Amino acid sequence: MKKNTNHGTKMSDIPKQERPYEKCEHFGPESLTDAELLAVLLRSGAEGVSALEMSRAILKSLGNGSIAMLHNAGLEDLLLIRGVGRVKAIQIRCIAELSRRIAQAKIGAEDELVYDSPEVIGSYYMEEMRHENQEIVIVLCLSSKGRLLGKKLVSRGSINAAILDPREIYKEALSRRAASIILLHNHPSGDPSPSSEDIEITNRIAQAGELIGIPLLDHLVIGDRAFVSMRQSHIL
Repeated sequence: MKKNTNHGTKMSDIPKQERPYEKCEHFGPESLTDAELLAVLLRSGAEGVSALEMSRAILKSLGNGSIAMLHNAGLEDLLLIRGVGRVKAIQIRCIAELSRRIAQAKIGAEDELVYDSPEVIGSYYMEEMRHENQEIVIVLCLSSKGRLLGKKLVSRGSINAAILDPREIYKEALSRRAASIILLHNHPSGDPSPSSEDIEITNRIAQAGELIGIPLLDHLVIGDRAFVSMRQSHIL
């Protein structure tokens, strides 16, 4: 194979069976490393750096080198990596978003789910929330049959705290004519164990819901590949 003058590297220096495209063709995509998969999707490198080298640099820049952290890479962060221009940075952001949507699509369409199972709810919103760098709180407004009427981000806080106002939550619930609500919030640390503050504010919200007639069915705390249902854990 001839040297690609646009990339400034020789793919022929890599044994044929180890080149990402050829390796995928002969052994399947499951045989590829994270960096090789990313290199195939990026298609090309840049001057002086191959797609594979670029992919390795991207993963290394994510901190622990885990491809799961790709969701946290912003455009400006990616542009600091050698060879990554705005087009490739956008490609990478789209790859991360595509992976999130595929994971959710396996469970079902959001407006077709029946929100009566913590496992279904936790699994569906895991990909949406576990990559957040800040604590966020989402309220799900449900019909009398447990279908989603709407959802809203009601709080965005710091890395370890979010301010919750019961008035904002029930304002949204009333505007949606909700029969009940479920709260979701994430712990960027990855540990979904509810804090004493989480439990205290959840009980306050539940009490407000009893007065209004819109019960709080559950509060799920999302961690990294794990979640805690306060209802299931008998906290709520």
